[in-house]
Order: sequence, then C-alpha cells, then structure tokens
Amino acid sequence: MDIELSKDNGVLTIHFNREEKKNAITAAMYQQLADALKDAEADSTVRAILFTGKPQAFSAGNDLEDFLKNPPNSKEAPVFQFLWQISHAVKPIVAAVSGVAVGIGTTLLLHCDLVYAADNAKFSLPFTQLGLCPEAASSLLLPHLVGYQRAAEKLLLGEAFLAAEAQEMGIVNRVLPLEELLPYAEKQAAKLAALPAGSIRVTKQLMKKNRVTATEQQMTAEIEHFASMLAGPEAKEAFTAFLEKRKPDFSKFA
Repeated sequence: MDIELSKDNGVLTIHFNREEKKNAITAAMYQQLADALKDAEADSTVRAILFTGKPQAFSAGNDLEDFLKNPPNSKEAPVFQFLWQISHAVKPIVAAVSGVAVGIGTTLLLHCDLVYAADNAKFSLPFTQLGLCPEAASSLLLPHLVGYQRAAEKLLLGEAFLAAEAQEMGIVNRVLPLEELLPYAEKQAAKLAALPAGSIRVTKQLMKKNRVTATEQQMTAEIEHFASMLAGPEAKEAFTAFLEKRKPDFSKFA
C-alpha cells in the first residue's frame, strides 16, 4: 500500500510508503489521505494523528505523470479533498519529516500542530518553477508564519532550504538526528493522545479560529488560479521539460 494506516493507543499514523517514487503522491493516494482524515475525525478512539515518511523522503510532492493524467480541475478533486480535511482537522496533527519534502510535502506541514524534522530534511516549494501558483493556503499561511520577505523568497524562487532554516523560520519545532526522529515524534503524539481530548480540541480551535475563513478563501482562490495555470503553456513547458529531463525555457512566455 502506498499509504499505510495504523492505530495504536489513540494515535493514527499515516505513513507514506512509496519509497521507489520518493513518496510522490498520486490522485489515488490523495483520496486515501482525505478518507483517512475524515474517518479519524469521526473515530472517538483516535485522539492524535501522526504523518511519517521514509528516511530519505517524506514526500517528493505530486507525482507529475499521474498529475497530468488526473488534473485537479475542481474542488472535488482528491488533492483538494485532502487539503480541506487537513486544514479543518479538529484533532492534533504531528509530522515527522525526513529527507525531501517538496511542494505539498512542505505545505501540508503548515496545517500540522507539531512538526519535527530529521537533520537530513530538505524542503522546497517549487510552484513557480512548474508554471503554477502555491496551494494549501500556503500563500497566506507562510507569510503569516515567517514574514513576507522570507515567504516571498521561498515561494517566488522555489529554492530548497534545510531543516535548520525551517526551524529558525518556525515551520519546524525541533530538528533531531534521523535515528531519533520517529521515536520522538511518536512520543509527542502519545502525549497529545493522553491529554484530555476536549481540552486539546478547544485549544487548537481557539488558536486557529481567526484564520479559518481567511484560509478557506485563500485556498479557494489558489484552486482557481492553480487549475487555470495547470492548463497554461508555462506549466506545459515545465512538465514536458521534467519528463524529458531537460531545463525548461520560459523565455518565450510574457
């Protein structure tokens, strides 16, 4: 299974398990993720959620070949179902990030409550490099979290940054040696699961309530632009160049 689910002592672990593709996410995987989060919200035995990946890859973002075959052109698309579920999750979410975290592999972290990274983690938001725009309300949440200029550097240039910088910006709570990452994240998730569930939920709701409407509006705007740009010539050139393993040429586009 490309997405593995397990429950233990009140913690639902969602494990990206497509190592041969660096955990690149397909439409089918997005649907599994959306369904898992929806089910977790309704399951009283689940008190915390933990996202994990592989040592060398949390997630390489969208599987571009699958992405082109199954373009997300409506709010009902699996990727947007997933983004809606994670952005509206009531229960606490922990992420353990190691290796590459590209695109959605980084933006989903903005909706998590606790994020821990291995010292080999490498983050990137290469939307403009693909002729696209940000998603997951990252164009709102990242500037709010790290400041406009730092967010602009990451979102406009799309260049990779390492775990230490992610921690310094506030995207990551703590950086740990790779071998210590998962045990530590599991311990933190277990702590959340052991606390009063109602207190945890209300505290999270109070911290996020002022941004709920703005996040929804930004995500909707991003979806509209994203769908339009996905069908545009710049994205076509970017994806074609990726598949042909060459550098894209955007000089012919105004």
